[in-house]
Amino acid sequence: MNALAMIDRELLELAAKAAGIEQRGWCMPGARTDGWHGMYTGDGESGAYTRWNPLTDDGDALRLAVKLGLHLFTRLPGGGVPSSCSNGDTMEAHWGDPYAATRRAIVRAAANIGRRMS
Repeated sequence: MNALAMIDRELLELAAKAAGIEQRGWCMPGARTDGWHGMYTGDGESGAYTRWNPLTDDGDALRLAVKLGLHLFTRLPGGGVPSSCSNGDTMEAHWGDPYAATRRAIVRAAANIGRRMS
């Protein structure tokens, strides 16, 4: 597993913890032919699982931000995407993809909350 995948996995684990999302498994980059990677979540009773990766999925990211009450402020073009929560702020440069930067800012803010829960 490369360093970026390890960082992403840690961010997702901490973000899930903050949101009360139960981890059921992982799919690492390159493991699927459709390119999807991320966390599998489930309810624990039915055995069903759901794919979850707010780093790549706009809907997952928005639901995470809403659930945690995050505040987002965007500075475009050429700026970044700050994300604020009661436990601190994060800032992501968008490098030409403001949507990816926004998702990452949300996940980083959520991970900061999850880290403080430990």
